[in-house]
Amino acid sequence: MINIYAMKSGERRLEEADELMPGCWVNLENPSDKEIEEVAAKTGIPEDMLKAALDEEERAHIETDDGCTLVLVDIPVMSGDKDWYVYSTLPLAMVYNEDYFVTVCLRDTAVLGDFILGRVKNFDLNKRTRFIYQILYVNAKKFLGYLKQIDKTSSRVQQHLHRSMKNKELIQLLDLEKALVYFSTSLNSNQIVIDRLKSLPGLKHFDDDSEIIDDVIVENKQAIEMATIYRDIMGGTMDAFASVISNNQNIVMKLLTALTICLTIPTVIASLWGMNVEVPFASLGMAGFWIIIGIIAAILIPVVIIMFRKRMF
Repeated sequence: MINIYAMKSGERRLEEADELMPGCWVNLENPSDKEIEEVAAKTGIPEDMLKAALDEEERAHIETDDGCTLVLVDIPVMSGDKDWYVYSTLPLAMVYNEDYFVTVCLRDTAVLGDFILGRVKNFDLNKRTRFIYQILYVNAKKFLGYLKQIDKTSSRVQQHLHRSMKNKELIQLLDLEKALVYFSTSLNSNQIVIDRLKSLPGLKHFDDDSEIIDDVIVENKQAIEMATIYRDIMGGTMDAFASVISNNQNIVMKLLTALTICLTIPTVIASLWGMNVEVPFASLGMAGFWIIIGIIAAILIPVVIIMFRKRMF
């Protein structure tokens, strides 16, 4: 999908445009090969730069070629339904030359949505450097927001896990732990890109840009620290629950073993006196039966007492 935006004359807000023009912003959302070719032909931006973000495994980096610059970073995404959300990351490409600014992503993202809906203050499409910094700032804020959601979700799942100890809750914790690994890796890669931007040749800086990039660095580093802390806590929690589950299994096995021993004693004695041969007390009738019951009790009661002392019940 191709969406074209331009600054409305005399106002600092976006409006949709019908065709490409110098100074516009082209937003490509999961574009087809035909759309890539069309934008590349009209903007003069190489196709390989426009296709960089279409590879989910592409790492964050900066690339320059023949007057065109590619800034690729990872952004957080959330998918699922109201019962459970899955967190992950996707690459977002910002490609620009002297006349055009193009963003490419595999899906609609809330990072760019804030600009389209006019939620970002002091946004000016004509100031490319500030636009890039503002995208990075919004992106870092989104990471922080999703990390807080992951922490709250983790706490809720742990409460359920304390009561139920079901596989469902363990799988959900594994999903959250995997999301934290993705976030941590992406944030560290983004930090490298942010550091390089400050010294990128040919990038025009305006008066307020230094303040914005400092805010970006602070927010991104804070997100890195939060992701690291949450990941360590999650790892410790998973290890603790694994130990609890293993301990519960040992308790159950110990109880079953004790019950098996208690049931085996009368079973063995009853089996011996149940053979179709001459056995002691066979001629005593009911008296012989109670004698056998007494023998079982005389053996079983001390065994049960010993097991209670050993806390096997």
